Amino acid sequence: MTLRFEQILADGVAECSYLLGDDSAHTCAVVDPRPDVEVYLETARRLGLAITHVFETHIHADFLSGARELVDRLGGQAKLYVSTEGGAEYGFEHEPVRDGDEFTFGGMRMKARYTPGHTPEHVSYLLFDGDTETPWGVLSGDAFFVDSVGRPDLLGDDQSEELAEKLFHTVRDVFMALPDDVIIYPCHGAGSACGPDIGDRMSSTIGYERRFNSYAQIEELEKFKKAILGDAPPVPTHYPRMKRVNAKGPEVLRNLPRIEPMTVERFAEAAEGGAQLLDVRDMMDFGAGHVPGSLNIGARPELSVWAGWLLDPEKPIYLVLHEDAELPDVLRLLWRTGFTDFGGYLAGGMAAWREAGREFAQIPQISVHELHKANDLQPLDVRKPDEWEGGHVPGARHAFLGELREEMDNLDRSTPYATYCASGFRASIAASLLKKNGFEQVCNVPGSWKAWSAAGYDVEKPS
Repeated sequence: MTLRFEQILADGVAECSYLLGDDSAHTCAVVDPRPDVEVYLETARRLGLAITHVFETHIHADFLSGARELVDRLGGQAKLYVSTEGGAEYGFEHEPVRDGDEFTFGGMRMKARYTPGHTPEHVSYLLFDGDTETPWGVLSGDAFFVDSVGRPDLLGDDQSEELAEKLFHTVRDVFMALPDDVIIYPCHGAGSACGPDIGDRMSSTIGYERRFNSYAQIEELEKFKKAILGDAPPVPTHYPRMKRVNAKGPEVLRNLPRIEPMTVERFAEAAEGGAQLLDVRDMMDFGAGHVPGSLNIGARPELSVWAGWLLDPEKPIYLVLHEDAELPDVLRLLWRTGFTDFGGYLAGGMAAWREAGREFAQIPQISVHELHKANDLQPLDVRKPDEWEGGHVPGARHAFLGELREEMDNLDRSTPYATYCASGFRASIAASLLKKNGFEQVCNVPGSWKAWSAAGYDVEKPS
């Protein structure tokens, strides 16, 4: 036999799913799929395998599960397996998984291990060759990451202490009890908020983590609780919603979400009626001219996360694209954080809008050199708290982008603000958010902190 093992990364949400099986039996499983499931179907076809099992390690909070979508696309060939440990309940048809359950795919064997803490129902899967007793790998889900562990606070303060204690025992009694050469394959890489400071590598080993993972080295419960609960990053606003949707069961679409092209006249009517407008063009294009009231989140993988943070899931989305051909990719990114309701997209984009003689709004784009010389601009740093603490523009004010909407009442609308982040991407989101909420004197700083540092300008750190 030949083991087939594919790690599939969904950029933006930094989510790792897995396709694994045996080409002698021509069967395989998919673990923790994202909703745009064609990648798994294409990979299975390429490898000559049939997907017979679809597994979830836990009820996800950070992205929309694609498990039901994939099972539906397979037309009854595969079943969906989810953990029923910890009292978990689901609103869809499933096969229950309990601690110790085993599944075989030719010469490869998977064994479920109950690993609660990130969530009450979480399971991981040990990977074995045939009947061997020692695993060669573990699909650790969100229980254990490279350089980190899963956060236990996503279900609210009333459960954080209990889940932190369970996570401590999961780390000590399950993962640290495995041999050093066991390979760890987590559900997330760097950039995910499901754990603090997740490492850049896509896999690790128990031995490496035993030596270098600071959370795995803590042997006292109270110290572990203090560390994991104190280090957790801000909780994205879409996490509670995703948790509810994934437990109930996401709607099966059988294709990308539907969206129709709109003429300038119809798009203008929607905009004037208070529609939720999302412009996914580059910050420079957006700054030069956009439909008034638009939020700018560029069509990069990070679109998924920031749409989750900032868009209203109860309102349809109206899109402005750089070019119409990029629509499928944009829909995939938005689908990953649960957005499936679209009012339409502006056919022909901003060129059509301008040529129709419609008014457009602008946001000035200034260089770090202009910011350095300006005496009448208030720098507004919208990076994460740990980025801010590492150094910022002297005299800057801090307002983390994910919480900017709540911070607006504390900002003076008569003050001219220059938004910046690490590179300008998040700063443009912030500038557009301020602009659509009545801040008329706002500009964006492309290059942002990276450009400021490269220019050698002074840095200020919190005292």
